[in-house]
Amino acid sequence: QVQLVESGGGLVQAGGSLRLSCAVSGRTFGTYTMAWFRRTPGKARDFVAAISRSGPSSRHVDSVKGRFTISRDNAKNTVYLQMNSLKPEDTAVYYCNAVTSLESSNPIFESWGPGTQVTVSA
Repeated sequence: QVQLVESGGGLVQAGGSLRLSCAVSGRTFGTYTMAWFRRTPGKARDFVAAISRSGPSSRHVDSVKGRFTISRDNAKNTVYLQMNSLKPEDTAVYYCNAVTSLESSNPIFESWGPGTQVTVSA
């Protein structure tokens, strides 16, 4: 069973940067389109960005375009989210998962990781 472990969150001032990591267990990492999601209290988990299996193609939601960049290292079974110019509205718990395609925001794995908290102060 695939396990997802997110890390790299923290408290940062508006305008600052963070780099999130998600380590994925198993030997099939390179066969999945990977994605980042985020959830704020009382709300559903929202799609943030996705990256193709080999990494050349990606998709980001409009609210993070130009500020966030998803990337991956298949040799390390890890997907990253570089977050720059952070805003208070980016405050959330961030999760990774696989999705069925670059155009999809439907997660594949039923079990989510613990997530990593990102808090952006004004």
